[in-house]
Amino acid sequence: MAPAPAGAAAGSPDLRTLQRSPFDLLRELERRAKSAAAGLTGAGGSVEEWVGVGFRLGAGQFVIARDDVREVLMVPPAVTRVPGAKAWLKGLANVRGHLLPIADLREFLGLGTAGSERTARVLVANSNEFPVGLVVDEVFGFRRFLAGERGDDVPALRVRCERFLAGSFRRAAECWPIFSLGQLLENQDFQRAAAD
Repeated sequence: MAPAPAGAAAGSPDLRTLQRSPFDLLRELERRAKSAAAGLTGAGGSVEEWVGVGFRLGAGQFVIARDDVREVLMVPPAVTRVPGAKAWLKGLANVRGHLLPIADLREFLGLGTAGSERTARVLVANSNEFPVGLVVDEVFGFRRFLAGERGDDVPALRVRCERFLAGSFRRAAECWPIFSLGQLLENQDFQRAAAD
């Protein structure tokens, strides 16, 4: 009898026997992944997972907490400029009957205006006090990390936004700085959108 493949527990079915039943194969793979993750957190411990939305600004990739983002939108085709506002505040957009301020995050951080890339998206802040949509270059979707992958260090970036970062997640060679929406919304420069 051949030995069980690496990652398989005693009594676990051999994955080759499940090839003809894709659902059972996926269920077994999920069970093994959860078992492996539980082994990383300690026997019997639950896996603490952090979920965020990955996005790109220029050449930098970031994550923002999932709970901080209400929704992700295409860049609205019509944004009405607000007289007397700073250039990074693009204006107001009508989103399903509600006016939403649209801010160019790249321009606010001093990287120049966001290109007219087809990948550009708007991250809508989950905030009743400061409803705003932030234009970013691209959204990658959800990114999931284990608590043990989080660190307090902030990598050196071309994007000068250290004051808005709250640590980072590292996985293998990848580093995902955590963009703090709360720190951005509380920043006085961001709140003062009126041109000087």
